[in-house]
Amino acid sequence: MTSLKRRSTVIAGFTGALLMMGAATAESALRYYPVAPGVRLNVRSGPGTNYTIVRILAEGAQVPIFCQSPGTTVTGPYGTSNIWDNIDNGEYVSDAYVNTGSDGYIKPRCS
Repeated sequence: MTSLKRRSTVIAGFTGALLMMGAATAESALRYYPVAPGVRLNVRSGPGTNYTIVRILAEGAQVPIFCQSPGTTVTGPYGTSNIWDNIDNGEYVSDAYVNTGSDGYIKPRCS
């Protein structure tokens, strides 16, 4: 194998390894937040109580938060808030029921 081909193979292998490490790091960086203890939380199709319930989270659930949107104001165990957490594609829960450690936005607003 020529020196140029050998270098190209090494660079390609190194680049592939870096891409795989980056994907693993991004995936492992996803944080889950606990839902208030003893609560079975309604998951809605949008950021408000006027949206349909798409499922109900079991007691002790933890949720990822991808982005947040303003919506219906809700009072829950963690205060009163109009912030809704996007936990999956088209699925929202009231931030008043999720222990994020903050009364404000902790993620970017949903687009």
